[in-house]
Amino acid sequence: MSTPHHDLDVTQARYSTSSDVDDDKQHDEYRENVASQKPHVPTAAERQERLAAALAADPGVAPWSWRAIQTLLIVLCTCCCSGDSGFDGTVMGGINSMVQYQQYFGLASAGAKTGIIFGIFTVGSLCGALPAAYLPDKFGRRFSMFFGNAILIVGAVITANAKNKSMFIGGRFLTGLGSACAGASAKSYLVEITSPKSRGLWLGVLNSFYYVGQMAATGMMVSTGNFYGSKTELAWRLPLYIQAVPAGLNVIFVFLCPESPRWLYSRGKTDQARQILANLHSRGSDPNSPLIQLEMEEIEERISLDGTDKRWWDFRSLFTTRSDRYRSAMCIMIGAFGQLSGNGLITYFLPVLLEQAGIIDQHKRLVLNFVNSVTSMIGALIGASIVDRFGRRNLLLLSTGSLVILLAIINGLLSNPYGNSTRANAGISFVYLFMVVFSFGWTPMQALYPAEVLSYQSRAKGLAFLNVVVQASSCINTFGLPVALEKIGWKVYIIFLVWDSFEFLVIYFFAVETKGLTLEEMDDVFAHEKPKAYSIAKQRDFVEKKKEAARALKSSA
Repeated sequence: MSTPHHDLDVTQARYSTSSDVDDDKQHDEYRENVASQKPHVPTAAERQERLAAALAADPGVAPWSWRAIQTLLIVLCTCCCSGDSGFDGTVMGGINSMVQYQQYFGLASAGAKTGIIFGIFTVGSLCGALPAAYLPDKFGRRFSMFFGNAILIVGAVITANAKNKSMFIGGRFLTGLGSACAGASAKSYLVEITSPKSRGLWLGVLNSFYYVGQMAATGMMVSTGNFYGSKTELAWRLPLYIQAVPAGLNVIFVFLCPESPRWLYSRGKTDQARQILANLHSRGSDPNSPLIQLEMEEIEERISLDGTDKRWWDFRSLFTTRSDRYRSAMCIMIGAFGQLSGNGLITYFLPVLLEQAGIIDQHKRLVLNFVNSVTSMIGALIGASIVDRFGRRNLLLLSTGSLVILLAIINGLLSNPYGNSTRANAGISFVYLFMVVFSFGWTPMQALYPAEVLSYQSRAKGLAFLNVVVQASSCINTFGLPVALEKIGWKVYIIFLVWDSFEFLVIYFFAVETKGLTLEEMDDVFAHEKPKAYSIAKQRDFVEKKKEAARALKSSA
């Protein structure tokens, strides 16, 4: 495969072997010739055609081969970072409804003091944006995950052993800081090592592990909530200890995983980056495969060895050009909408909502909280399994439109829950369905979409910035919702109904489609005057090119 560098080498050789001119004239002519030769930048259509042909020649790692299993193990290790945050939100929602916890700290299930307990995790997460912006680019994606999870383990141990509210709050601050750092690094890492055709699935699985943490927390609290007598503190302390388990698994195994090939290339380790790509993406682990050649060419074209990712303080790449601003706007959209669609209300305060709907038995509320975790994860995994075929934009539109309809039904059923038990139970059923639909569309996209749309040099900082947006939005859930539930009760659903309608319109008019594109091809989409329309047209072209390449390969065989 000829490259611009190869052409220049040939030109240099021709001039250096000439005996008809003196050395000075030869040197001047060579410089003029080099200056006149501009590397050919492939068009979007050429990229699509080459990618389709490369995939036809090398379809990637065979399913259920040993290397596919290795990839799965790498994904599972990375997914522990997502289980961290899922565990925290749900364990706090569960123990917040426990009489044992309320009596120990003198708190109520809702109100300003409870908002502080919940909100300090958000404050810690906001502070975690600093190491999340610096560590992944400086020391690698794996080290940043290790560091974040180590901090989280310390915070979990402090919280589980808290003797007063100050100690409890301090531990939750550390868990928030560590979770934010590890989570942002995990998204960067996974999006950079997975292939374009399976990236949606694996990033969807990453965020779906949020519910693994939820299930671990809620399942344990079903049992610990029944502790009485001398062991009453264990009802809420044991779940907090378990919060350290997924973080501990990542700390133990993360350095057994390969480093991000894009980070390695940015540090000048080209051969190592190429071999890792071959091991993870090529069916024959061939570093000279057409698919690996294409991926390396795009990485070489797009990743600067002296980019802003080398300067931890330089966030200009997020806002310098129109393309950069559009990418950042997509991250803000996902970060804010992913927290303010009504899911935060249910994640943190489902036991309180159940109580307001007339379910006053503590054990029953904890069981229903566990059931919500299971059904939500099922929805998330279904969404992750189809996102690479159905498309990112389509999945967001379908799920958000469905949420608007469900919220309208919930508002009608829960407007007077104590008046009719059948009506209240129906309303709670739709609350569960709401979380299934949210998880189906939004859980995979919260990890996948921001990591896809950001360029390499902006990815670590962009995901750190995304975390700031997410946690700032979460402040509304953690500080505002306890007070809102206390003051206006079920009317909170009306607020989310209006907001989700606004979300649907924004997604329809602005969200781009990124399905099937390499990370470097995203540059072409966002550089276009109309990124949304161009991305949709690009998807149609890619499907056609892929079919043509498959037919050509079949006929030649």
